[in-house]
Amino acid sequence: MLVILCPNCGPRNSDEFTFQGETRSRPDVNDTEPSEWRRYLYMRENLADWVSERWFHVSGCRRYLMLERHTVTNEIRDVELVGGEQA
Repeated sequence: MLVILCPNCGPRNSDEFTFQGETRSRPDVNDTEPSEWRRYLYMRENLADWVSERWFHVSGCRRYLMLERHTVTNEIRDVELVGGEQA
């Protein structure tokens, strides 16, 4: 079981959340070739390391969270609300 520490609701089972994907920097719209856009949209690195992810707390405070999760151990660290303020 994966437990996510929501800053508003406390520790919750990951079943209460939806995974929104890894966070990455978006290429500049004015300077990007089609091949670079294709890489950004469809290719993932699939690292066996710490990744930054966005999650949405569907069954709780209905807020977006940014967290760092280790893809091998599922250990979670540094959970923050998107926008910083608490509900």
